[in-house]
Amino acid sequence: MAVREFVVEADGGSRGNPGPAGYGAVVRDAATGETLTEAAEYLGVATNNVAEYRGLLAGLRAAHALDPAATVRVRMDSKLVVEQMSGRWKIKHPGMKPLATEARSVFPPDRVTYEWIPRAENKHADRLANEAMDAGARGERWSPSASTAELDHPGAPGAADVSAAQAVAAPGWGPPDLGAPATFVLLRHGETPLTPQKRFSGSGGSDPALSAAGREQAERAAAALARRGTVQAVVTSPLARTRETAAIVAARLGLGVTVEEGLRETDFGAWEGLTFAEVRERHPEDLDAWLASPDAAPTGGGESFATTGARIAATRDKLVAAHAGRTVLLVSHVTPIKTLVQLALGAPAESLFRMELSAASLSAVAYYADGGASLRLFNDTSHLR
Repeated sequence: MAVREFVVEADGGSRGNPGPAGYGAVVRDAATGETLTEAAEYLGVATNNVAEYRGLLAGLRAAHALDPAATVRVRMDSKLVVEQMSGRWKIKHPGMKPLATEARSVFPPDRVTYEWIPRAENKHADRLANEAMDAGARGERWSPSASTAELDHPGAPGAADVSAAQAVAAPGWGPPDLGAPATFVLLRHGETPLTPQKRFSGSGGSDPALSAAGREQAERAAAALARRGTVQAVVTSPLARTRETAAIVAARLGLGVTVEEGLRETDFGAWEGLTFAEVRERHPEDLDAWLASPDAAPTGGGESFATTGARIAATRDKLVAAHAGRTVLLVSHVTPIKTLVQLALGAPAESLFRMELSAASLSAVAYYADGGASLRLFNDTSHLR
């Protein structure tokens, strides 16, 4: 009789690391790709790695229940778990040692192999884990009947429709030996009373707060980010509109907020509070110079784009070093976000004038250990519809 082969895909996550955590696992028939069983559970407070191990253990147990004589191919996007379970890396964390020992006992070691896969290929298990965490946050247990994770299985109806939040979490082109990138999810603040009027609103003006519409936009962005659960930290510009937006999102995610001065908007000098047409009428020569050169500053001692660009580059390097391998939400403004995109693409400074960035939009850039950057998402507003 032929020996059955199963594919186990597992994942775990923690919203805070440590924080509210959960896991997901799916068992498939290796020959047909058919989903045979799913498992997911909310764990309470735990780390990402412990949650990933719990997902692995659940997947192996589910496969064993189907056929204890089968062989198993485990596929996970956790390089740590894959390397440790393959015996190439030592397990030092006391919370993971017993879980790894238990996982090795489910099947004989010679019947289980481990394979690292990009996160984009592990969406089914990832969504199960997030469904479990969402259920836990509501005080409920995860239910297979309510799950939509099967839609993430390649070939399933709708599987080709990649949402904005999935694009944020996707690994891009980075090879696995570079490790997980630092991923910056870039959220422009919600509307202020000045936003619909398209008035210059930088760091040298009135520092307006969010309007009612802006607060609603922030709530919608928070809900979208919470559904995916990939954000591990929130960092914001010091200005009122970004701090208010960040506070709304962070409260939904159960995270704190760090203020970073370098993420503030450009100082537009005497142009603060004016529309483009008003600046054209009052300061035509200065405006022409500003449009022609990144070194030209707004009237009245504002910041040039070159000055802003140097500040943003320094802030980027600081945050990448502090958050290697993590997904961080940066709540900022039009110019800083456009500048991060421009720098990631190696585009000329004039490209800043060729980007549209809506209020409460989401963009994302990943930064790898070799200095490379990958633009994942730009000006997504699907969560606002």
